[in-house]
Amino acid sequence: MNAGESALELAAKRLERAVAMLEQRLAERLKDADTGGLFDQDRARLAAELDHARAREKELEAAGAEASAALGRAILEIRAALNGAAQEH
Repeated sequence: MNAGESALELAAKRLERAVAMLEQRLAERLKDADTGGLFDQDRARLAAELDHARAREKELEAAGAEASAALGRAILEIRAALNGAAQEH
């Protein structure tokens, strides 16, 4: 500490240096993140995954409807067979 510097002035200088270092590190991180458009790549990848998931959801809904219809038909056939067998006795 120089004779002319108070503790407050020293603290202010340390704070200025810390802020400058923080700004520098933030700028470096933003530069790294922007390299290759990482944010855009992530957004595009997530959008593609969402589209794929929605298409798969529609496929599963259709398969579920088909399975439900087949199960309904099987139930009707079993009931008819059971009713036929009951009427034979």
